[in-house]
Amino acid sequence: MSIQQHKILIIGGGFSGMSAAIELRKRGQQVDLVEIDPGWRSYGAGISLGGATLRAFRQLGILEQFLQVGHASDGVELLAPNGVSLAQLPTPRIAGADVPGGGAIMRPVLARLLAEATRASGAQVFLGCTFSDIRQDAEGVDVRFTDGSQRRYDLVIGADGLYSKVRQALFPQAPAPRYSGQAVWRAVLPRPDSVNHAMMWVGPRIKVGVNPVSQTEMYLFLTEDRAHNTHVPPADFHRLLDGLLAPFSAPQVQQFRSLLTPASQIVFRPLEGLLLPRPWHQGRVVLIGDTVHATTPHLASGACIGIEDALVLAQELEAGDGLDAALQRFEDRRWERCRMVVENSGRLGEIEITGGDKAEHARIMRDSLMSLAEPV
Repeated sequence: MSIQQHKILIIGGGFSGMSAAIELRKRGQQVDLVEIDPGWRSYGAGISLGGATLRAFRQLGILEQFLQVGHASDGVELLAPNGVSLAQLPTPRIAGADVPGGGAIMRPVLARLLAEATRASGAQVFLGCTFSDIRQDAEGVDVRFTDGSQRRYDLVIGADGLYSKVRQALFPQAPAPRYSGQAVWRAVLPRPDSVNHAMMWVGPRIKVGVNPVSQTEMYLFLTEDRAHNTHVPPADFHRLLDGLLAPFSAPQVQQFRSLLTPASQIVFRPLEGLLLPRPWHQGRVVLIGDTVHATTPHLASGACIGIEDALVLAQELEAGDGLDAALQRFEDRRWERCRMVVENSGRLGEIEITGGDKAEHARIMRDSLMSLAEPV
């Protein structure tokens, strides 16, 4: 069966699901995408992106739009809490000699770019809807939806995130997401002229960073060790984040602190991870993105590997040789890369929590970034 004859359902309209829709439509595939949120909204502040993500954007066809509304730059500057420069991490220009090695953008802005590209691709998008039942046989998949409709597909792609209902239906014994012992704070601030690239101030237990997300804004992120995953009331966000910034004597950090207000779109998120053992598919249903490999942000590559999943899956389906062979090749190409990102990110967090070997931390960062620079 050729790729043109496949009718594919994507469950989940996040970054991975939208990327899959765009790439599959390029190859002439018939695609339906269902997204449970009727507003198709993306929450959060900024998101940092490495060169491998920008390379994926180029393939998807959204790189130029990203460069217009986001921000791209070279290098990451590491500093001590008092502002003394420690090191400059290089960011190779993976996406091409004309594209900086990294960048950042507001999550809702990136979601909008991908949503526009998804609709322009010709994919049918159904909002405020998800599946209620999936039943498959050797020839196809019957899916009943929460709006009462039912349709049959050749393939179903589960891209519904960390707490995936598709994963639960397909692999009920799958491991649950695991709390890492760290949490991240994010906020959106006006961007001073002095902030034109990614910068991080590394303390013993807290790491503060900023990254430009546009010509006028930057996002601030702060990673904090928290032994227990307890609820933090949003009413306390500003006070708590302000207190976490207070010990950093670097003048720039204190400047950022002065810009922080309750209106700074402050977001708090416990960091959780998940790596689903293979297989990632069962019959004619396959899982991609955070559904199978959710990672902490230590390598700034969670969105990257999910988007790459979409690109690789589309390539392997186009190659033919039958659906099961294509899904096996997809997993073969993705497993080691995704495992590396999830496990190395988790190890970086463990080293930070325990005050472990900084040389190991630096080695893992270097080796991981070199691996991510390799062809997908």
